[in-house]
Amino acid sequence: MKLKTRLITAFITVSVLPILLTGIVICGMSRYQISAMEKNYGIAGTTYKSFSNSVQVFNSLTEESYHKISEVAIKEPELLEDVTYLEDLNKALQKKSSYLIMRKDDKITYIGGDTESAEELLNQLPNYGEHDTTSENGVYYGDVQALVKYVDFQFRDKMEGSAFIVTDVSNVMPEVKQFISDVALAITLILVATAALLIFWIYKGITGPLGKMQKAAQNIKDGNLDFKLEATTDDELGQLCSDFEDMRQRLKLNAEEKLTYDKENKELISNISHDLKTPVTAIKGYAEGIMDGVADTPEKMDKYIRTIYNKATEMDRLINELTFYSKIDTNRIPYNFSTIPVSAYFDDCAEDLSLELEAKGIDFSYSNYVEGEQKIIADAEQLKRVINNIVSNSVKYMDKQCGRINLRVKDVGDFIQVELEDNGKGIAARDLPNIFDRFYRTDASRNSSKGGSGIGLSIVKKIVEDHGGKIWATSKEGTGTVMYFVIRKYQEVPVNE
Repeated sequence: MKLKTRLITAFITVSVLPILLTGIVICGMSRYQISAMEKNYGIAGTTYKSFSNSVQVFNSLTEESYHKISEVAIKEPELLEDVTYLEDLNKALQKKSSYLIMRKDDKITYIGGDTESAEELLNQLPNYGEHDTTSENGVYYGDVQALVKYVDFQFRDKMEGSAFIVTDVSNVMPEVKQFISDVALAITLILVATAALLIFWIYKGITGPLGKMQKAAQNIKDGNLDFKLEATTDDELGQLCSDFEDMRQRLKLNAEEKLTYDKENKELISNISHDLKTPVTAIKGYAEGIMDGVADTPEKMDKYIRTIYNKATEMDRLINELTFYSKIDTNRIPYNFSTIPVSAYFDDCAEDLSLELEAKGIDFSYSNYVEGEQKIIADAEQLKRVINNIVSNSVKYMDKQCGRINLRVKDVGDFIQVELEDNGKGIAARDLPNIFDRFYRTDASRNSSKGGSGIGLSIVKKIVEDHGGKIWATSKEGTGTVMYFVIRKYQEVPVNE
């Protein structure tokens, strides 16, 4: 659930749920209190309106006492002069928030309630026969908040008598008070419980993912990337967990790449150092021979100088290779693309290769199957580097007495395909998929005659791919290897005038 949806749900819940629960509680408590009132006061037919109309309830409370007094007034009026009997009647009325007043002629003979509070009422009591009341109604005196029912009768001595049942309606019944108190408490508990549950719900929905991310951040801080952060929700925090996990994976990948890069750099330095050591040793040895006068003839001198030159050239090639590798690693290869005629360009390359390989005693052949004035978009210098690196690799691993390298240029649809074939030792099937990887060497022994940096073919692949081409190889052990690469043709797009 989205965080926005969660908050909206919480708002609706905190607004609606307390109202519904409060209504249910009020209904339940009202039924309970009505039942209690009916039981305590011996009344029936009490409704929910009774809580708002206390006069109606108080009218019902004294109904039984009214009938009793009316019956005694007719049959045994003398009892209404008996203080003991009157006290018993008054005690029963006091339980119902009422009290008894007796009057004989114009004289008050008994007051069952508080005298001071009754003083105001005494002056307002109706005269004998002035009004008529029943068990269902009475006379309400608003200034003193009293409900009065009364019975007019005659004593045995023919004197007029009146019995007044006074109910104080200013006080709320205990059950009503309890009801109001219970409702207030229930509403408070409902609001607190609802708020607590919603806060807990939101808290768990937020703190759960935050706790995971905090732990993940601590692991990353400590350098531990070997863990997995799973998103358990589909909200914004879940998305944040997913992004955090993506970041962890990238950091781990970068860390692994850095370790690999550092390892490769160390290997490169070791390779270059080893490969530089051989020509340096040779140069030093031949230079000492010249200084010591060993080269005492023009022929020997020429041989020594040529050897020193060749070894220096080899060192220069290794240094250039290392420099170029650093540019590859930072994607800063200085390309200078231009339109190049295929036939003329590869004719020149073949001529240079022919002279170089002839000097090394390797037979070279060149075939150009491209017809017409086909062109390619390429960097002439970098493309020459591709060809030279492939040829150098072939020469390095040439194990035949009569070495042979063939250069073929073909037209294959939208591409120009270049093939360089040798009759060297070949490449094992297990090694063939990896020959273009950086620092991969099929010659594990690393002898001085076949040593190398291990980056020559990786440079070739990078340059070809940056030209929008592709490179691959086929090989058979003991027979030789064929290197293939393709470069897309230059095609002019006609412009409609």
